[in-house]
Amino acid sequence: MSKNNYTVIANRKKKTVYKDGDTVLKVFDSDYSKADILNEALNQARIEETGLNVPKLLEVFKTDGKWAIRLEYIEGKTLQTLMEENPDKLDEYLKLFVNIQKEIFSKEAPLLNKIKDKFNRKISQSSFDATTRYELHTRLDSMPNHKKICHGDFNPSNIIIKPDGTYYIIDWAHVTQGNASADAARTYMLFCLSGDEELAKKYLSMFCKETDTAKQYVQQWMPIVAATQSTKGVEEEKELLYSWVNVVDYE
Repeated sequence: MSKNNYTVIANRKKKTVYKDGDTVLKVFDSDYSKADILNEALNQARIEETGLNVPKLLEVFKTDGKWAIRLEYIEGKTLQTLMEENPDKLDEYLKLFVNIQKEIFSKEAPLLNKIKDKFNRKISQSSFDATTRYELHTRLDSMPNHKKICHGDFNPSNIIIKPDGTYYIIDWAHVTQGNASADAARTYMLFCLSGDEELAKKYLSMFCKETDTAKQYVQQWMPIVAATQSTKGVEEEKELLYSWVNVVDYE
C-alpha cells in the first residue's frame, strides 16, 4: 500500500489521519497499544449500531507494520470551522452543538466501558497526593450512576457538517457510558483549555437550560474531569487543571 496517494488530514500524538479516496485511514505508531486500537474500532462499531450519524467502520488492518483503522470519509466542514468563519451565527451553532450532544445522551450502548471505572482508574494514576485522590474517589463514588453514551471528547472539531446540513459525529476513541453531566463538564473543560472561557460559560448555560440540569450538578464533576485530564501530562494545562482539582466547592 503506497502512502503516496494519501493526504494527511491530521497529525495527532502517536497517530496520523489520512484521506484515501472516499475513506479515512487512522494509522497508529508501531508502539501504540494493540488493545486500545481494537477497543477504539469496537467502540466505533457499537456506536454505529445506535443509529447515530457516525462514519462507518470499514476495516482494521496492518500497513507497513502499523495498525490502522479505515472509516468512511465524510465530506464537509467541522462545526469549529463554521463557528470561526461565521461569528455572527455562534449562538445558532452552539445550540446545534448542544442538541447533538443531547441526541448522543438519548442513546444507550450497554456493552461500552463505564465512565466511573475509567475515571477511578485515571484518578489512581494521577500525581495528586493520597488525600486529594481519596476525596476525588469519594466524590466520584457518590455521583449517580447513569447509562447514557458519553462521547469523551465532545468539541466542535469532532462534528462535521455536510453541504446539505447533515451532521456526523467523529472520533469515538474515548466513548463510555455513564452520567451525561460528566461529559458536559468535560466539554466545558475542553473549551477552557482551548482558551475560550467565554464560550465555555455560554456552552454550560445553554446545556443546563436545554437539558434542565442544575449548573451546580455539572460543576460537581469538574474536579473529577480535571484530575482525569491531568494524567495526560500536558504542561501548559497543569495550572488550570490543578486549580480546579483544589477547589472543592463551586459557586
